[in-house]
Amino acid sequence: MKYFYYIFIGIAIILIAYNVTFLDFSNLIEGQSRVALIGIATGACAILLMLILRTSKKIAKKKRH
Repeated sequence: MKYFYYIFIGIAIILIAYNVTFLDFSNLIEGQSRVALIGIATGACAILLMLILRTSKKIAKKKRH
């Protein structure tokens, strides 16, 4: 299960990097840039959720012992 977190975080980082290539900095909220921003935000949320889940699992493990 430990490796699942790292694989999922790695995939999210790759998706963020991929979506950054679609950004048009002159028009960030129009067209494909809007979709890319949503993709970047989604990837960031996925990373944050995985880190929270990993931390909660560590706390639960310490609480049991």
